[in-house]
Amino acid sequence: MPFRSLWHRYISCPGKAHWKAVKWILRYLNGSRTCDAIILGYSDSDFAKDLDKGRSIIGYAFSVFGSLVSWRASLQHIVTLSSIEAEYVALTEAIKECIWLRGFVTDLGMNVDRSVVMCDNNGALQLTKNQVYHNRTKHINVKLHFIRDVVKNKEVELEKVDTLENGADMFTKSKKKLGVTP
Repeated sequence: MPFRSLWHRYISCPGKAHWKAVKWILRYLNGSRTCDAIILGYSDSDFAKDLDKGRSIIGYAFSVFGSLVSWRASLQHIVTLSSIEAEYVALTEAIKECIWLRGFVTDLGMNVDRSVVMCDNNGALQLTKNQVYHNRTKHINVKLHFIRDVVKNKEVELEKVDTLENGADMFTKSKKKLGVTP
């Protein structure tokens, strides 16, 4: 049986033995880790890069206890009207992933000291803190503002990161921008 078939068979319908093995591996890693108990994520967006539909690309990457465990690069599900809004949507998706990862790790019996998401856009970071109604942001969907509550309740910390240090940048930039030739 080809590897891909085995992979799909077990990833789409894991059995009890598979879950026990995953938990054993994670408990082992938790006991042998030497790094901080932190979930660290990077979020980024590339505004209106899809030429057909005008949608932006989002990207995020997460490490748990120092190991990369989750990443995503995809078109946003909505059309955004500004780069700040595109970054805010990407940040919302990253926050949702961070909350899920924190719950998953906690369910496995491991403690998480901090959950941090890094973003390189000052406007998006300010939008998470500023409760004031602005004409330039009134169109942003209310469901995206749930991250204000998450940050206010200190479930996840947001920090500014330089664009050159943003680990999710690779998911949102074209090969040409990165200096890679096809």
